[in-house]
Amino acid sequence: MSDMSIRRPTGEEREDEHTAEEESEDELVCPECGSRLESDSKRGETVCGECGLVVEEDEIDHGPEWRAFDASEKDNKSRVGAPTTNMMHDKGLSTNIGWQNKDAYGNSLSSRQREKMQRLRTWNERFRTRDSKERNLKQALGEIDRMASALGLPENVRETASVIYRRALAEDLLPGRSIEGVATSALYAAARQAGTPRSLDEITGVSRVDKDEIARTYRYVVRQLNLEIQPADPESYVPRFASDLGMSDEAERRARDLLKGAKEAGIHSGKSPVGLAAAAVYAASLLTNEKVTQSEVSDVANISEVTIRNRYHELLETESGTAAL
Repeated sequence: MSDMSIRRPTGEEREDEHTAEEESEDELVCPECGSRLESDSKRGETVCGECGLVVEEDEIDHGPEWRAFDASEKDNKSRVGAPTTNMMHDKGLSTNIGWQNKDAYGNSLSSRQREKMQRLRTWNERFRTRDSKERNLKQALGEIDRMASALGLPENVRETASVIYRRALAEDLLPGRSIEGVATSALYAAARQAGTPRSLDEITGVSRVDKDEIARTYRYVVRQLNLEIQPADPESYVPRFASDLGMSDEAERRARDLLKGAKEAGIHSGKSPVGLAAAAVYAASLLTNEKVTQSEVSDVANISEVTIRNRYHELLETESGTAAL
C-alpha cells in the first residue's frame, strides 16, 4: 500500500474561500431587506421575494426562441448558425470562405496556403452559382440590397422585395426585361406594401435603368403577380420629410392635420402624394413659424417648387374653409 500525502489548505487559502462564499451570498440577497432574491424568467427580472425590489431587469435569455414538448421535437428544431433569409440567392445555407488570408489564430498564411485558399474560394463560388438562374438571382438580390441601402429602407422591405423577385423569376416574367428593371420594380412595390414608400424619382435616382422602364416593368409585375398595393398615402411621406428638414413634432402634427383635411375635402384625388406631402410640410412650417424654404422642401422631396406652391394654396384654402365651418 503506497503512502498518500494529504495536503491541507493554508490559512490564506481558507480565508480566500471564505471571502468568495461571502461575496456569492451577498449577490443573492436583497440590498434593502437582506432577503433572498428570486429570478422571474417571464419578465426577465431579478426581484426580492419579500419586499419586491427589482434588483436587475432586462436579463438576457440564453435559451432558444422555440419550445419543444418532447425529445424528437427538440432534435428537429435544434439548429446552429444564422437564420435563413430570402435576401441571399441560396438563403444563406451555403458556406462562405473569408477573404482574409489568416488562420484561426490570426497568423498570416504562407504563399502556398494563400494559393490553396484562393482556389477553394473560386470553386466554392462556382458551386454556389451552378446555373444561370442562380446567377440571375444573385445579381438581382445584390441590386435590391444596394438600392435599399441607398434609400434607407428597412430590412423587412428588402425581404419582401426579394420574395417578389423570386416569384417573378419562378413565373418566367424576366424574358424581354432587364434584371435591374425587375429588381427595381420589386423594391418599389415592396416599399409601398410596407408603408414606407419612395417616389418614382427617388427610385430612379439609385437605379441603373430609366424611369419609363421602371414604371412599365412595375405595372407588368404587379399585374402578373396579382400584388395588392394600395395607393400611396401622402401622410407616410411626412415623417421622413420633416426629419430631413429638422422640423419639430408640432410642425409634423400640423402637416398630418392638413393632409387629413385634404382627404376629407377630396382634393387629394388624382394628385401626386409626394407633392401633397411636401406642400403640407411647407405649410406646417409657416403655421408653426419655422424657417423652411420652398427650395429646401423641393430638394428633400425631389419635386419642383411650382408643384409645392400649387398644392400649398389648395391646402390652405381647405384649412380656411374647414375653420370657417
